[in-house]
Amino acid sequence: MILKLFKAVWFLSLLGFMLIFLYIYASFPVDIVLREGLDALSTSRDVIFYSTLITVSLVNSLVFVVRKLYSKQDEKFSIWFFGQIILINFFFCTVLGFINVLNSGEKFAFENLGVVIYGSIVLIVLWALAWPIFLLSQKFMGKQAI
Repeated sequence: MILKLFKAVWFLSLLGFMLIFLYIYASFPVDIVLREGLDALSTSRDVIFYSTLITVSLVNSLVFVVRKLYSKQDEKFSIWFFGQIILINFFFCTVLGFINVLNSGEKFAFENLGVVIYGSIVLIVLWALAWPIFLLSQKFMGKQAI
């Protein structure tokens, strides 16, 4: 039941990412600034479009690979992995939002958006650390005699 819930949330996160991505892509200028300042970095919107689609497709296709390999053997790992991909999709959304704000031409306090980007990275790291901690807790709890 929990695996089905995580699958549904993963699908919604992927669908939400695609909607956000298409909305943001429509508002991108022809040349997109990725970094401002003396060492400014810019690229075309086509490069952003295809590189984002390839990256998101590869990351989300790992769900199908892991599901084929581990779903019947270890459902808990599949649940954890779906959660990790959900958080990565959220991170992709925040990065695209940052690029959109950077290229919008409006004045914006970027330090406010930094909290969301770093917060999503912290969530990914915490979720990644949760699996080894879970395995260790299962190992030590399994050794206790009742």
